[in-house]
Amino acid sequence: METTEKTKRIPEDKKETPEDKFEIKAYLKTEFAQFYFPCLSAEAALKKLRKWIAVNPELHRQLYGGREGKNDQTFSKRQVQLLIDFLEAP
Repeated sequence: METTEKTKRIPEDKKETPEDKFEIKAYLKTEFAQFYFPCLSAEAALKKLRKWIAVNPELHRQLYGGREGKNDQTFSKRQVQLLIDFLEAP
């Protein structure tokens, strides 16, 4: 007996984007940075992400203009959404 595999076609306007697959939640800063730089150590990835944030004054202002601080260990859900809006999903 022959089995056939059916593939489900998704309409063009319904295709998943990287943002759809990425879960918006609070992340440790090192964990989040490694989504963008998986080949780097946690510390190196965070350092590089911080440089990206520093060269974008609008992102920096919005990221740290809320109740969250620069020295927090985590990015809040709000901060993760801002980072994805500015940098796109990893």
